Amino acid sequence: MTCATAEYLPLRTTAAPPDEAALAEAVRRAGAERCPVYPLGGGTRLHYGAPPEAPGLGLATAAMDRVLDHAADDMTITVEAGMTIARLAKVLAARDQRLPIDAPQPDRATIGGLVATNTFGPRRFGHRTVRDYLIGLRAVDGRGEVFAGGGRVVKNAAGYDVPRLLVGTLGTLGVIAQVSLMVRPVAETAALLVAKLPGLDAADCLLAGLAHSAARPVSIDVLNAGWGSDAAPAGEGDDGNVRLLVGFEGSRTEVAWMVDRLRGEWQDSSAREVTLLDTAESAAMWQWIAELPAHLQANVLPGRAGALLRAVAEIDPGCALAVHAGDGVVKMRLSDEAAGDLPAVLAKLRPVVRQFDGSLVVLDAPPGSRLTRDDVWGPPRAVHPIMRAIKERFDPEGILNPGRWVL
Repeated sequence: MTCATAEYLPLRTTAAPPDEAALAEAVRRAGAERCPVYPLGGGTRLHYGAPPEAPGLGLATAAMDRVLDHAADDMTITVEAGMTIARLAKVLAARDQRLPIDAPQPDRATIGGLVATNTFGPRRFGHRTVRDYLIGLRAVDGRGEVFAGGGRVVKNAAGYDVPRLLVGTLGTLGVIAQVSLMVRPVAETAALLVAKLPGLDAADCLLAGLAHSAARPVSIDVLNAGWGSDAAPAGEGDDGNVRLLVGFEGSRTEVAWMVDRLRGEWQDSSAREVTLLDTAESAAMWQWIAELPAHLQANVLPGRAGALLRAVAEIDPGCALAVHAGDGVVKMRLSDEAAGDLPAVLAKLRPVVRQFDGSLVVLDAPPGSRLTRDDVWGPPRAVHPIMRAIKERFDPEGILNPGRWVL
């Protein structure tokens, strides 16, 4: 158990079952004792979720990291939940394939954790999320019983979509044992255009133009000056202005055409400097964006993201803002002053986000912050009774990650 784990979870003990049967037995014993179970992957997102309710068992999947089936010709793979994203990428790369999901700390993050937290990065716009690649899984419910959904082939439409039901539920419906995924071919090349702009108004103009452009990017991101220059990769400086980053992947011919097309469309814009990053530099930039440390995440319609940025800047002028502009996802790293009084900031921000018909969640709840479940996830919604009924079917005693999720 790492120090970080102990900081976020009140664990009495930990176990690392070597296989699905041992995983089920561990949950079964914990259920008999009504002992809380806290699933552990790579420990990269322990700060995500509400504070835990009671001491319990840490159930690590690190020993469950085998490739169970790789049907490369069918573009599918089945692996155990403890496999790291980096190792999965290496296995797939040997057949010129990939899972095109940007994950922070891929050397530690696991595929089970990726599914449980629904983690995504800047290329969500073009490649969507892990939910769109998940075709089957096996997991252990709160009674210690193994259940399965979907299968190992893409054309599988039988029954309820149980696999996607578990995406983003933080292991509160089941401890994931293995997953089956669709994969994609490795892109021949990639490129990313970085435009330095005088402000958000200029970014809005270029974003509006993108909606009518023939270019088809896989990522569209806006970063304000709050991130500073210290974290910029490859020596890229920051002059205190807004940056718009538009990324492309595909064949060399189509990427070159899209880059030239967009550069032409930006020719008479307010962009003061446009830089082209090559394949390696683009990968580094996408990973850097995926790693950005944020306290909060808002989800709004893409067309309302700019207005939300301005409203957030009024509440916390020192806030660093990163927007996956094609999806309306706004990530916020608060100033030190605002982060020190997170409940008060949330009380100001939530009504603003609601005005834009959006939602706001806490991504990083610092230890000792004393946030309530409603602080982290927002007030109860109309669908909560349905969600609660589902939770009770999968985990009747409420032992799986209690208190961490919305229910």
